[in-house]
Order: sequence, then structure tokens, then C-alpha cells
Amino acid sequence: MTTRVSDVPEGSALVSLGEIKELAEVGRPTVSNWRRRFAKDVLESAGDRRVPFPGPVAGSDSKPLFDAEEVASWLDLRPIPDAEPDEDDTVPTYGDRFRSGLRLRGLVALRHELESANLLIVDALAVCAMAGEAGDWYREVVPQQLLEDAEKADPRVAHAVRELIEELGSPGAAADTVLGLAERLESDLTMDTTPIAVADLISALVGPSGVLSAGPGQPSVINLCAGTGELLFARDDIGGRGDIVAVEPDPLRRKLLLYRLFAHHRTAVDICACPEELDTLRPWEQREFDLDPERPWGMSSADLVLADPPYASGERELEEDGPLGWALEAVDRLKPAGRGLVVVPSWALSRPRGMMPTQNVRMREELLNRDVVAAIVQLPRRIHPFRTGAEHALLVLRGEAAPEERGSVLLVDADRIARRVGRQWTKYVAEVLDTGRSPVDEEASPFPVSATGPRAESLLDGRSVLPAHRLAAKEEGLDHFSATLDARREAAVALPRLKEWIGDLGVARRQPDARVTHRKVSEHLKAGQLRLLAGHRIREEDIGDAGLPVVGREEMLGALPIGRRRIALEDLARYPQAVVTERGDVFLLTEHGIRAHVDDAGGCVLLTPVQGLRIAAYRNYLAGKVRPEELWMRPQPLAQLLAAPRNQQRSSGSLVRRVSVRDMDLPELAADEVIELEAILSETDRQRAQVRRQMEALDNLARRLAAGVADGDLALRRRPAST
Repeated sequence: MTTRVSDVPEGSALVSLGEIKELAEVGRPTVSNWRRRFAKDVLESAGDRRVPFPGPVAGSDSKPLFDAEEVASWLDLRPIPDAEPDEDDTVPTYGDRFRSGLRLRGLVALRHELESANLLIVDALAVCAMAGEAGDWYREVVPQQLLEDAEKADPRVAHAVRELIEELGSPGAAADTVLGLAERLESDLTMDTTPIAVADLISALVGPSGVLSAGPGQPSVINLCAGTGELLFARDDIGGRGDIVAVEPDPLRRKLLLYRLFAHHRTAVDICACPEELDTLRPWEQREFDLDPERPWGMSSADLVLADPPYASGERELEEDGPLGWALEAVDRLKPAGRGLVVVPSWALSRPRGMMPTQNVRMREELLNRDVVAAIVQLPRRIHPFRTGAEHALLVLRGEAAPEERGSVLLVDADRIARRVGRQWTKYVAEVLDTGRSPVDEEASPFPVSATGPRAESLLDGRSVLPAHRLAAKEEGLDHFSATLDARREAAVALPRLKEWIGDLGVARRQPDARVTHRKVSEHLKAGQLRLLAGHRIREEDIGDAGLPVVGREEMLGALPIGRRRIALEDLARYPQAVVTERGDVFLLTEHGIRAHVDDAGGCVLLTPVQGLRIAAYRNYLAGKVRPEELWMRPQPLAQLLAAPRNQQRSSGSLVRRVSVRDMDLPELAADEVIELEAILSETDRQRAQVRRQMEALDNLARRLAAGVADGDLALRRRPAST
């Protein structure tokens, strides 16, 4: 695929500007900008000693061709912005990216000439496997399927792969490079590939170097849903012969995994099509010289069981072979002192039990009841490059729990950890799992499986078990008493006319023996103290400027005033499930934070994703049927307490971060505290509205003055000072 011309040294590869763009993975304007800004004559005229962009060596003025090695050398001087350093602390450059793309240009070009990308990958890995197992010389030790695939491989693919093996130095490296090319080849293999960060985390949790090495003294390993071997090859020490078995149901991935192992000279790893084969004694499939092919062999359990099932959001929730089915399979395959590491989609852990528990919920509760879950690690958002809308979690499973660990699960929010420590999160999470704690409470904490008291929280209460939904703590390093005094002082300075009222606000530290307990909103809903109002989907053509106000995302974000959009009663009649709000209801928008608003008048219709909460006893309170001291909560305190930072931390979701209303918690306050908090918040809200009206009046005055002067109708003059 290399273009050659007579006036260029033999062996030089030529590339066009478009190919430079593609191979360096930048935009065409970037390449044009490089060539213009770093042209030799431009740099010389400015006295700039930087290296100029290489000049064309062939082609024409309309399509110049450049020496690929000269371009790569120049791109070596340009680090990739925001790229993370390699293991040796060197920063990747555009030259590295360009050389990698140039090396594989021939294979990528063949993609459009073959039947499919997967056929090209099979042909390429078959060539690598034959080279790894010396199949050209010892064909009797090579499986028949591999011989057939190698013989059928497209000659152009075989030639390109042999050149790649020679350039990289080993068939294994070439096989890994071809698999890494799946995205550029537009292969669907990438959809289920374990992300590098997850493989690195599991590798760190597995233990010290050599733990995946087979042989005497090494733990046995079963890799369920092995794919193309991402978890097995996360470490480069799976060599030797012994107790390593991979299970992969998909025939294509099973074949690619076998060929990849052959390319790495790792032929002692056995591969099964389903977990049931682990229980069946069978002859060795690998034909090594020191193994008796007639000796029955099998491995039904192991010291370490790994699994990353290929599931997207919402799949198989009602079926027995869902994501948590693989977790149960892993537990059943563990030896008493073994350890399991299983990746599952977050929805498998967050769906509530409901009135009719799904199969997924039943399996989740079985895992918890059996006390085999040692830890739940909520992985960072967008960790899967090809499933940006799905979140994942890692289950750390155990064969038998130590006495001090029974009845408890360590919850770890790796998403929060990653936002704090950056790319070192995998190392930090491994340390947290090792020590069982984190210096930041909301990042990791043990949580009871069963309730320890009549109102205590537990993981078996039917709600989400995701760490982000369970872990909550006070704001780290914040003295609320001092911060509130500072806020009161600043308000008094900014609003001198309210100085007396602000000064009368009594603030004191709560006594240690008067500790406040918290209850989830779901508990209040279950007890009938609160009612959840769902937002509804209403067609845009049914929304106008007359009728009942509608409250949607725009109103909650302040983009539109409440009352601008309305729906007529006759149009609302087409939505029988829509609920009209009452005075005192609290509107909630829980996307990318929590925004709360109290409905002072009632008569509004909520648009999804806005939700509402209604204090069940508030209507009777307004009617005089409930005494003030009997009302457990009031609208203003409810809105502000729900939007407190401890609830803001509970967000989850890869694309849109949302907080589950049911998972928010509220402090249990005495009636007199609720009354006092309501009075203060209502007064601050009234003062805020008054200040807002004053600002709007000043803004309107400024606009009118500017408009009149701009149109030439107004002349401004200062009134003479009175004597």
C-alpha cells in the first residue's frame, strides 16, 4: 500500500495531507495550519529557530506528497493535549499516533475489499497464531480449525500481518494490535470489549505479579464471559501450564481468544463454550508434548473467578440468565477461600423491589442473603467508550466471609474517587478495598446487609444498593456553625435595613447527645407522610398561553417564568394521569443537581422530568383540621432540606446525572424546629422576592433610558442641586 516514486529514497512511504489528518487523528484545518504556520520561509523571516514542517517530496501542487518518516519526526515534537503520560512518564505525541496509524494503514484499507471486518480479524489472528505456535513447522500440534483458517486467509492480509509481526517483534504483539484495530475496522467486537481501566482495576485487585500465572503454588482461575481475553491479558504473566480456564459462549470470540493465546504461546489455557462444561471431565484439547490427551480433566471451581458479561442497560431484567446470574455462577464456582470479580450494569443494582420483584431483584437479594458480596464498587461514569449511556459496577465476591466481615458490604463510590484523584483512581480503589475504608466518608463505607434496628438502613430493604445512593456524609472539612455565622454577617452588611432581623436569628451548635437521625424519602412515602407527584409528557401543540400553568425543566432552571406556558382544561382532559398541584407542593428537578421550588398557590401541571412531593397532612393543616405542632414537616423546610449538599451527592447516570427522589433523606426534627425553620425560610424568600423586584425595576429603568437615547427621543440632563 506504499506509494513510491523514482526521486524518493527506496523504502520511503509517502502520505498526502488528507492521510496525515487521518493517521494523526486531527482535523484537516489543523494540518493546514501546521503547514502554514511552520513553513520554512515563515520561520526564517521571523527568526524562529523551530523545526519547519516537512516540505513535499513528490506529487503535485494540488496534491503534494510528503515523506512519512519526516512527518512522523516533526509530529514527535508535538505532544497530544490532555493526554495522560505512559507508564514511563513520557507524554504521547502526535508522532506516536501517526506511526501507529501508518503501520496499520494497509490492513485498514483491506477492510473495504473483504466481506467483513470480523473476517479480516480472524484471518489476521490465524496468521499470528500460526507464527506463535510455529505451525509452519509443527502442523501436527495445531488445531484443525486454525489450519483451515490460516490456509483460507487472504494473501494480502497474511502479507500485511507478517510485516507487522516482523516490525513489532512478536506474533502476540501483532495479535493485540490487530484486536486494538477493531474500532477503525468498524467491527462490532468493540461493543463488548472490557474497558482498559476496568481491566487495570481488576488486575490491581487480583494481587501481586504472578497471581495469574498457572502452575504449582498459583491460584486457579476461571474467566467467565472471557471475550477476547481482556481480563486474562490485563497482566502479561498468564504463561505456564495449569489451572486457567476461559468460558466464552460466542463462537467468534472463542475462536479469536484461542488464536490470541496461540500467538502468545499460551496454549495451556483451556477454553469452554459454557459454564456447564466446567463440570464435565474431558480430554485435553491442547496438544502439548508433555500432556496425555487421553487423561480426563476438568475444573469446576477456582480460587479466582472473573466475569464481564456483555450487557447493556435494561437487558434481561426479567430473565434468570441476566447479569446477576453470572455473579451467582461466579459464587458457585468459588472455592471456600476464593474471590470473585464480576462487572455488572448499574441498573442491576439500582432497580427497586416493587410490589412484584423481578428475577433481577431476587438474584440480588440472594447474593446479599448468602453473605457472598464483600464489596460493591460503583465505577466512574462513561468508563465504557462505546456505551456512553450505561454505568457499570464491580462486585467483589467471596467464598466464605471472615467473622468480622459477616453481615456487612463495603460500598465504594469510585466515580467520586476518580473525580478527586484523577487517573490514579484504580490504585486508590484497590487500597480502599484492601484497608476497608477511605478518608472521605461518602467515598467508601461498610453498610449492613440486614437491619440492625427497627428503623435502621440495610441493603435488603428493597431499594438501590449503589454506593452513590447509599453513602451520604456531612460536607468534608466544613464547620457549619462558623459558616452560618459568616453568612449571617455578610447578609447583615449587604442588607443594612434587615440588620435587626438578621441579628435576631438564633444559631447554636447542636449538643452531641441530641444527634439527628435521618429517614429516606421512600420511608416517608411508604408511611403515607409524603406523596410523590410524577411529571407527565404533554405534546408541545397542547401547550399555549391560557389555562393552568405548566412547570417543566425550563421553569425550574429559570429560563422561563412560571406561568408563561399553560395548558387549557379541555386539552388537559386528554391526559387523565396528569395531577394538578396544590398549595404547598414542592417541585423537584434532580438533573445535574437538585432544584426545589414551593408552589405557593397550587393549580400547576408538572412536565417530566420535573417531579413533586406533597405533604399529606398539609391540606388539613390549611383547613384548620391539624394543629401546627402536629405537622411533621412544612413546604419551605422540605424544599431546602431536599436540596442540601448531602442529597446532591447521590447522583448517578453517565449522560445525565440524576438523583433518585426516593433515595434522598431528611432529618427528623422536632415540631418547634420545623416551625422556626419555616418562619425563617419564608421570610428570607419574601425578602428575596422584594430584592428581585427592585432589581427588575432598576433593569427596566436602564433599558428604557437606553432605548430612548438610542432612538433620539430622550435628552438627559441633571437637575440643578437645590440650595
